[in-house]
Amino acid sequence: MRRLFFIPLLLITSFVFAQKKQITLENIWRNGTFAVKSVPGFNAMNDGVRYTKNDAVDGRQVINVYNLETGEKEKTLFDNAQKFNDKTLVVHDYSFSNDETKMLLFTEAQNIYRRSVLYKTYLYNIATQSLVLIDENKVLHASLSPDNNKVAFVKDNNLYYRDLQNGEVVTVTTDGKRNEIINGNCDWVYEEEFEFTKAYEWAPDGKHIAYYRFDERLVPEYTMTVYDSLYPTPYKYKYPKAGESNSIVQIKIYDVAKKQVTNANIGSETDQYIPRIKWTKDPNSLCIFRMNRHQNKLELLLANAADGTTNVIYKEENPYYIEINDNIQFLPDNESFIFNSEMSGYNHFYRWNWKKQKLTKLTSGNYDIDQLTGIDEAKKTLYYTAAETSPLERKLYSVNWDGKNKKVLTTEPGTHAITPINGYKYFLDKHSRLNTPPAFYMRDINGKIVRTLEDNKDLANKMKEYDLGDIQFKQFPGDSALLNAWVIMPPNFDSSKKYPVLMFQYSGPGSQNVADRFPVADFFWHQMLAQKGYIIVCADGTGTGFRGERFKKKTYLTLGNLESNDQIAVAKHLGSLQYVDKNRIGIWGWSYGGFMSSICIFKGHDVFKSAIAVAPVTNWRFYDNIYTERYMRTPAENPKGYDDNAPEKMAKILKGKFLLIHGTSDDNVHFQNQVSLVDALIKANKEFDSEFYPNKAHGISGGATRFHLYKRMTEFILNNL
Repeated sequence: MRRLFFIPLLLITSFVFAQKKQITLENIWRNGTFAVKSVPGFNAMNDGVRYTKNDAVDGRQVINVYNLETGEKEKTLFDNAQKFNDKTLVVHDYSFSNDETKMLLFTEAQNIYRRSVLYKTYLYNIATQSLVLIDENKVLHASLSPDNNKVAFVKDNNLYYRDLQNGEVVTVTTDGKRNEIINGNCDWVYEEEFEFTKAYEWAPDGKHIAYYRFDERLVPEYTMTVYDSLYPTPYKYKYPKAGESNSIVQIKIYDVAKKQVTNANIGSETDQYIPRIKWTKDPNSLCIFRMNRHQNKLELLLANAADGTTNVIYKEENPYYIEINDNIQFLPDNESFIFNSEMSGYNHFYRWNWKKQKLTKLTSGNYDIDQLTGIDEAKKTLYYTAAETSPLERKLYSVNWDGKNKKVLTTEPGTHAITPINGYKYFLDKHSRLNTPPAFYMRDINGKIVRTLEDNKDLANKMKEYDLGDIQFKQFPGDSALLNAWVIMPPNFDSSKKYPVLMFQYSGPGSQNVADRFPVADFFWHQMLAQKGYIIVCADGTGTGFRGERFKKKTYLTLGNLESNDQIAVAKHLGSLQYVDKNRIGIWGWSYGGFMSSICIFKGHDVFKSAIAVAPVTNWRFYDNIYTERYMRTPAENPKGYDDNAPEKMAKILKGKFLLIHGTSDDNVHFQNQVSLVDALIKANKEFDSEFYPNKAHGISGGATRFHLYKRMTEFILNNL
C-alpha cells in the first residue's frame, strides 16, 4: 500500500512540474507577456562610429551617445529632468541638424491619419542645453535646413520656416484652408497610398524649398460620425473613391533668399499623379515623378529651381501598373541614378544615365529585390536586401555600380532587416526566423557580427514556459500553382485524431504573410487557438509578392477572384487530409483579408463552416481611387470586375456562420462597407453576427479595445468552428 501510495504521488508531482502554461488573452493584450524588444530611438551619427539611443534612467528619459563597436556610453545629450517652463518633456522622436549641434525634439504626439502626426516641437541646442519652442501650436513635419539655420514646418495647411539666427517666422504660403488647399502636407489619399505625408523638401544647400500644393476643392467629401457628445460631431474630409475626382497637384519651388515662388512645369494635364519629388545632387535640380491616372506610365522630370522649366529624363510603361517606392538614389555625377523596376519580369536594380541614355543592369535573376539599403559613393557600391535564395527570406547584398562583384553579406537563413549607418563601416541587422525572436546585431561592412545590441533571450525563455504548437513552412496546391504557407499544429498533435482548421490570410497585391521571420501575424493568438485544438494555416495565394511580376499581377482587373479560388483550393486540400475535420474549416482576415474571408464564406460555402471579416472592403467602389484603380481601373471601365467579386453582391448565397467587425471611425475602409453588406444580408434574410467599435479607426485599438476584439473573435471561433 505504501508503494501504491507513493508512485502515483511521484507521477502527479512530476506532471505538475512538467506541465507548461496555456496562453491567455490577458498575456497578449494586457500584460505584454510576449512583447518583442527592439532598439528604440537608434540614430547613427555622422562619424559612423557612434550612435544615440533613447534610454529610461530612474524614471527619466535620457538621450545618450554610445560607441558602435563597444557599446560603451560616451555622454548624455539630453535629460528630461531639465524642464521647459516647469514642464517635463516626453520625447517621442528626435532628429539632428546636419552638423549635430542641434536637435529637434518631438513631444505630445497627436495622430491625424496613418502617417501624419502633430507634435509640440522644440529646438534643443546641445552645447548650451537650451530649448526653444518652434511654435505655440502643434505642427507637422518640422525639419532642420541643411545649413542648420532654419526649421520648416506645416501648420493649418500652410508652410512656414523659423529663422534660427533672428527668431523670425517666415510665412511661405497663406492660402491653406481645411478641405480646400493644402501646402507642404499630403491629402488623405496620397498619404495612404503613396505612403508619405511630408510634402516638402529642402534643397541640399538649403536655398530652396520644393513643396506640394493640393487643391482638393473638387474632391468629394466623406462624413464620419464621431460619438462624443449629446449631439455627435460630424467629421468631414476629402476622400476620392474609385472613379472620383482627385486633388489638382502643383509643385512649387520657394527661393529662401528672394522669398519668391516658382511653379515647376508638370504639364497641362491635371488628372495625373505626382507620387514623389526628390532633389538631385545638384541643389538647383529637382526630380519630379509624374504618373498617369492608370498608373502604368511613369516619367521623371528634371526641374530647374530658378525658373521651373522641366525636361523628361526617364520613361517607363507597364501593361499592368507601376508601383512607387523610395528605391531611387541620384549619383554625384549629376547625370545618373539607381532605381528599381519590374521591366524584366522580376524586381531588380538598374543604373540609368540620362545624358548618355545608357541602362546598366545591377541585379538579375528569377527573384525579387526588396529594399535599397544604401549607396557608398566613395566605393561606388550599392547595398540592398533581396529574396534571392528564397521568396521567404531577405539577405543583405552588395554590388558595384557596374553590376559586378556581387556579394552576400548576411549568410544566415531568415529575414535580415537592415538599418544603414553613415560611412558604411557598420550596419544594424534585425535578424529573425520563423521560430526565433529577432536579435539586433551590429555588423561590420563584411557582415561580421561586432556585437549584439538586443537578443530577445527573455522572450525566447518565456516562450519555453508555454505549451506552443509546432510551426512549419509547407506548400499547398492552390487553384493553379503551389502556394507557400505556414502551419501551426496543436501541441501534442495526434495524427489519428481529426482537428478543425482556422485559415488566416491577407492576400492583397504584392503582400506577404508567409516569410521566414518572427513573429508571423497574430502569432501568439494563433498559438492560443492551437492550444485549444485548432490547426492554424496561412497560405499566400496568387497576387502576393516576391514570386515575380507574373504571379503578382495575375489578379489585375479581377481583385478577389483568383485569390479566393486559391484559398478555397487550399481548404479543400486540407479537408482531404486524414487528421483534418473537413466539416470544421474556417477563415478570417483583416482589411483586404476581411474582403477575402467574406468572399470565401460566400463562394466557398461548401468548404468553409465559418468566417470572420475585420474592417473588410465589401465593394471596391467604396474604396479610394489610387489603390483601387491601380489594380482595377475605374468602375466605368471595369464594372464587372468591381461587381462580380463584391461581397455585398454575394450576400444571398451565405450558408455558414459569419462575423463582421468594423470601427465606426475607420477613415480608410469606411464603416459604409459593413453597413452595405449588412443591408444586403438582411434583405437576403441571412443570419449573421456583427460587432462595431465606436470611434475606432482601421486598426481598432486603444484602451481595452484590442482585448475585447480578440475575446469576441475567440468566442465566435470556439462556438462556431
